[in-house]
Amino acid sequence: MRSYFRQIWPPLVAVVLFLGIWQMAVSIFQVEAYFLPGPDAIFRASADNAASIWSHTAATLRLTLIGFPIGTGVGLIVALLLHLLPWLKRALYPLLILSQNVPSIALAPLLVIWFGFGLLPKIVLITLVCFFPVAVAAMGGLAQSDRTMMNYMKMAGASKWQIFTKLELPGSLPALFSGVKISATYAVMGAVVAEWIGADKGLGYYMLLQKSAYHTDNVFVAIAIIVLLSLVLFAIIALLEKWLVRWKPRKTP
Repeated sequence: MRSYFRQIWPPLVAVVLFLGIWQMAVSIFQVEAYFLPGPDAIFRASADNAASIWSHTAATLRLTLIGFPIGTGVGLIVALLLHLLPWLKRALYPLLILSQNVPSIALAPLLVIWFGFGLLPKIVLITLVCFFPVAVAAMGGLAQSDRTMMNYMKMAGASKWQIFTKLELPGSLPALFSGVKISATYAVMGAVVAEWIGADKGLGYYMLLQKSAYHTDNVFVAIAIIVLLSLVLFAIIALLEKWLVRWKPRKTP
């Protein structure tokens, strides 16, 4: 607990100081609320619109929890296929890199044209955002297996499948979880962008409504919730990693 407290108090103090400086600057310079509201105005807005904000948050969370596992699964399948089939990796890996140079917001109109305004284009967009970090991290972890142990298993007569399941796959878990944690933060962002392309519920839709009405405080509330959802999802993945990868040596503070 003492070690955990030493890790968590510096960012908490930094956040409190940042909010305090923000509030003082807004009060001293008398900044208009439509341009930059203070933290107190943002907190009041969140309390006044709690019911509406919660319904939009639930819609975004539902979309995230559908798209994130799909994107993670697709990334893991792609990584396993490219690792087990080197010729396929040589053919497709450059295309995989090039695919990430296309902004997700630029793909949104195409997805609407191809799949309509339903749930499917939103899931496809979140999948495209999430799968790449998982695929790259998993491929890196699979390629960095202990060569000494691999040679020993080959001399002992282990098959390729045994080497993969007993050495390569378990050894890739730390790298895989690093990619999944990055993907978790991208998933919420992908859900919000997906809601921009056509939705009647969700934080992305809520932000568009509040922007049109110049309710900047409500826009900040939505941003804060998006950040909070990303952090919670990241923390859940980190706890899952701690539970599954127990053999990983801990870094001393």
